[in-house]
Amino acid sequence: MVSPTEHFDVVIIGAGLSGIGAAYRLQTRCPRKRYVILEARPAMGGTWDLFRYPGIRSDSDMHTLGYPFRPWKEPEAIADGARILNYIRDTAQEFGIDGHIRFRQRVLSASWSSETLQWTLQTGSGDGAVARYTCNFLYGCTGYYRYEAGYQPDFPGAERFRGRFVHPQHWPEDLDYAAKKVVVIGSGATAVTLVPAMAQTAEHVTMLQRSPSYILSLPTHDPIAAGIRRILPQRAALQVVRWKNILINLAIYQISRRTPDGMRRMLRNGAVKDLPQGYDVDTHFSPRYQPWDQRLCLIPDSDLYKAISSGRASVVTDEIETFTEHGIRLKSGGELEADIIVSATGLRMLVVGGVRLMVDNAPVEPNREFIYKGTMISNVPNFAFCIGYINAPWTLRADLASTYLCRLLNYMDRHEYRTCRPVCDTAALEPRPLLELTSGYIQRAAADLPKSASKAPWLVRQNYIRDWLTMKLSRLDDGVLQFSKTVPMKRAGVQQELSSVAD
Repeated sequence: MVSPTEHFDVVIIGAGLSGIGAAYRLQTRCPRKRYVILEARPAMGGTWDLFRYPGIRSDSDMHTLGYPFRPWKEPEAIADGARILNYIRDTAQEFGIDGHIRFRQRVLSASWSSETLQWTLQTGSGDGAVARYTCNFLYGCTGYYRYEAGYQPDFPGAERFRGRFVHPQHWPEDLDYAAKKVVVIGSGATAVTLVPAMAQTAEHVTMLQRSPSYILSLPTHDPIAAGIRRILPQRAALQVVRWKNILINLAIYQISRRTPDGMRRMLRNGAVKDLPQGYDVDTHFSPRYQPWDQRLCLIPDSDLYKAISSGRASVVTDEIETFTEHGIRLKSGGELEADIIVSATGLRMLVVGGVRLMVDNAPVEPNREFIYKGTMISNVPNFAFCIGYINAPWTLRADLASTYLCRLLNYMDRHEYRTCRPVCDTAALEPRPLLELTSGYIQRAAADLPKSASKAPWLVRQNYIRDWLTMKLSRLDDGVLQFSKTVPMKRAGVQQELSSVAD
């Protein structure tokens, strides 16, 4: 069954953290625009509705992960997944955004026509029903990973294991790990969250890692933020705290890149301080790579270190030889007994939610294109999408992208432009990776991602302040972004014009 086509000025794909933020910016800065949010899942919230594993929480402070237009007011700077999800839902309800969401509408394809100057979207609901939408501008707020399945290596002998084998991205509701022996494979953000959470009730939790990650401990309750709140009025205090944390994030990243040995020592000293005396920190918490070659893992109140110190959790740095009936045999010859094995092995990245993009019936191949100002794909008209920072909370750049989009739409209306397109000769640009990290999930997807370049406006920066200046203050008509006032001619008009020429 195919529903009648509906038209909107703007279609937003995705009702997660960035999609709800985009809708707010759109309806407050472009109030005349009619928009809709198409969400593939049956509920809003994106990541925070999908992930249900124990301990799920923010991996950055909520003062910067939260919306600048609706600041995070809770005392905890690091929040659990349930409260973040409630925060997103409350924001959507407070501003009437929830009434603009169409659930179970997975966008399968989006095709631009230079004849009608519109996008045509086809969606599927999973039950055979198909819907079509048209829009003047398309905005992808889909995140960066595949929701259907996480990354799962082909572990030898996995079929022999008699216990439960699960991936955090699809956590079973009936999984009882109380008094059980658990092995968590991985050393990234998910693993360091799972281990202390499960260790509270499990018999023992082992974090099995092939190589360590850098870990930074921060307090759940920010004492500096609490002091600022006591001194300043709430609105001013929240803004000061937000900018304090933005600057601290930038400083940590810049110090890591400019003086990596100093940052390495600082992180190592933090582990030594919180782990038992004599613990082998250099084996288990001193990576071979430099700080911020991969994302820094955040732990609140040293909870991972405390779980290790209590004896309820441990870390093993080794490689897997094979799964056995009762656990995992290691290449060193040791064995880990397990009732439950959790494969916290990462994500599968996905560009623009897997939507098939076409321009005038020609497929868009994102990996051949460049990113303009961190939010538009080269040579694709009336299209934007948001990607977050690798060194700061996702929402920071997502909000800048949405603010820029609103500037762009208002500029086009003032000048009666119908289209905009960032134009470049892709062969003339020096390509760089979109995300310059060595993390496995990024390296596996690098060949499929759009590219950054060596110079603006095609250089994707990891600097919020410079992006803030670019997205909010720079010229829109910069000679790269090309605008057109072309008015689409209806098919009947084309026929009449041809007839008059013939006469």
